[in-house]
Amino acid sequence: MTDSAATRAARLLHHRKAGLTPGDPIAAPIVPASTFHLPANGTGAYNYSRAGNPGWTELEAALSILEDAETVAFPSGMAAIAAALFACLRAGDTVILPADGYYVTRVLATDFLAGLGVTARMLPTAEYDTADLTGAALVYIETPSNPGLDVCDIRAVAARARAAGARVVVDNTTMTPYLQRPLDLEADLVVAADTKAPGGHSDLLAGHVAGRDAALVARVRDWRRLSGATLGPFEGWLLHRGLETLELRLDRMCASAQIIATRLAAHPAVLALRYPGLPGDASHSRVGGQMVNGGFLIGITLASAAVAERFLSACPYLAQSTSFGATHSSAERRARWGDAVPEGFLRLSVGIEPVEVLWQALDAALAG
Repeated sequence: MTDSAATRAARLLHHRKAGLTPGDPIAAPIVPASTFHLPANGTGAYNYSRAGNPGWTELEAALSILEDAETVAFPSGMAAIAAALFACLRAGDTVILPADGYYVTRVLATDFLAGLGVTARMLPTAEYDTADLTGAALVYIETPSNPGLDVCDIRAVAARARAAGARVVVDNTTMTPYLQRPLDLEADLVVAADTKAPGGHSDLLAGHVAGRDAALVARVRDWRRLSGATLGPFEGWLLHRGLETLELRLDRMCASAQIIATRLAAHPAVLALRYPGLPGDASHSRVGGQMVNGGFLIGITLASAAVAERFLSACPYLAQSTSFGATHSSAERRARWGDAVPEGFLRLSVGIEPVEVLWQALDAALAG
């Protein structure tokens, strides 16, 4: 971890201290209020919870430390993505979206934005580095892509997008601000599903948008207020608590993923493997620069859908569920959702189990 990342991790744990008075709780309180005291001609920090809530203030302060930017919290990753898209696009615009990224973002564009006069152009992540961006109003990047783990050069793409007159939004869900920093690489906005590693316990939905252009972030915040895409106070409190252990959990998850990916790559049952942390991987060139390490996601291809499903059922330490980034390891066969991957392709999310115990279970399930 760099000195700046370590400082951010420490600041996050103590960010409430400066505002505490004697007798205040150290932990951020849950404030389940929809309305606030507003006497005649009175003003206050809060008036109605669709516009603001003390819990959001605490959460967004913590997220802003991680992003080093103003941050707006949302009730899901897709709510954050939608806010960024609607803040940046208008009728007649063209948006470039990753053809191999999270499929719901593409569905939002083709089923809803298209009806509002926005054209969506799909582009594989691996082609962003060389593609012609002319005519785009917005270039939306997801790197590493989900689930294929392809990458592109955020800084270089952002420079080319800006030259073409386009803004850049980066979905940083797979990496988090600890492992990749799109705003430092000249992105206009970063979006993330905090349902994943930041929450980390499979017990909440949340997301955020962050940026350093005050006017653009204000537009995102207005979208939240006007659309009603607001985060519940309990979910905000859960996410705030999850952020306090994010750095610690990521250390173990990524270290374990490196060990497991190395062993899986040599396993006879594995036909193909993607993990940016391995020197032979097509995405490895970004590790140590744009990306701190290879992350905690691994893509593995087994012989068939049936073989993949048997493996998932046989391993006692793999949750069979969608999503990723939790304390427990999980995996799913992504072709069932329509991703353009082989039928036997699995997205494996490595958790915080002791790595040798996890590996023994994976190895035994592959042999079965």
